[in-house]
Amino acid sequence: MFTSEYKIRVRYAETDQMDVVYHGNYAQYFEAARAEGIRDLGFTYKQMEALGVMMPIIELQCKFIRPAHYDDLLTIKTILKELPDGHRIEFLQEVYNEEGKLLTTGKVVLYFVKIGSLEKTVMPASLRQKLEPFFVADHSTK
Repeated sequence: MFTSEYKIRVRYAETDQMDVVYHGNYAQYFEAARAEGIRDLGFTYKQMEALGVMMPIIELQCKFIRPAHYDDLLTIKTILKELPDGHRIEFLQEVYNEEGKLLTTGKVVLYFVKIGSLEKTVMPASLRQKLEPFFVADHSTK
């Protein structure tokens, strides 16, 4: 399983009239956290595009448990439970406040597609190589 964490401070412009983060901003928070998680591996979305592959979102789910407010420092945890075996990749995301309270959960499903034709494809081999060590089964306990 691969996990990464990304921190962002809530800006005033991201809040609504109720003094909470506007729900539409979570898609941007999730995207930034996924991109930085990939960067933490030593790979970038820009490198993927140079290889002729992009990842459009095909599904986005959010569950809002507690509100986030202006100036809160949020931690967005990105979780990849399974190494993709085809064209589909699924990220789970969790947003925590500074006190460690869970605020929001999300699931984002993306497809690997070829730039230009938008044909489904598989994860670039160079990204797969970076992720594989996180999914190696530990056989030492058997």
